[in-house]
Amino acid sequence: MASRVPDLIDALVAALRADPALTDVAVTDGPEVSESSVPDWLIVGFNGDPDADFQAAQTLGGWSSLATGREEQIEVFVAAVASRGDTDVRAARMRVYEIGARLEALLAADPGVGLPSLEVAIEVSQLFQPQTEQGVQARLLLTVAGRAFT
Repeated sequence: MASRVPDLIDALVAALRADPALTDVAVTDGPEVSESSVPDWLIVGFNGDPDADFQAAQTLGGWSSLATGREEQIEVFVAAVASRGDTDVRAARMRVYEIGARLEALLAADPGVGLPSLEVAIEVSQLFQPQTEQGVQARLLLTVAGRAFT
C-alpha cells in the first residue's frame, strides 16, 4: 500500500534529533524499551498510552484523480513526556510544553518536513499530568495532521 506515513515519521525523527534545543531530550522512533534515566522524551509514532494499543498513525485516503494518484489524510501521533522526581506539576507541565514547542516550530518553519506533496501541522493536543510513585509526569499528546499525495 502506498502511504506517506513512513516517510513522514522518518523525517520528523531526523529533524527533531538534529534540533540543538532537544539535546537533553530522548527523541525516539516509537516507544523504546530502555533503562535510560533521561526524564524528558519526544516519541514520534506513539499515542502516549503504554497500556493501550501503541497506535502510531492513521490515514484516510481516496483518489484525487485517476491520473494523479491518491490523496491521503494523515495523522501521526507524537508524545512529549516530562518526568520529575517531585510533585511540582507546574514545572513538569511547563517543560512538556517547551518540548512540544520544538515540534511546533519545526512544522511552522517547514510544513512539508522536506517532503514533496505533503503538508502537516499540529492539529490536536491532549495534556495528562499523573502523579506516580516516582513523581509527577506530564504527557503532551500531539496529533500531527495534514494531507499528502502518493
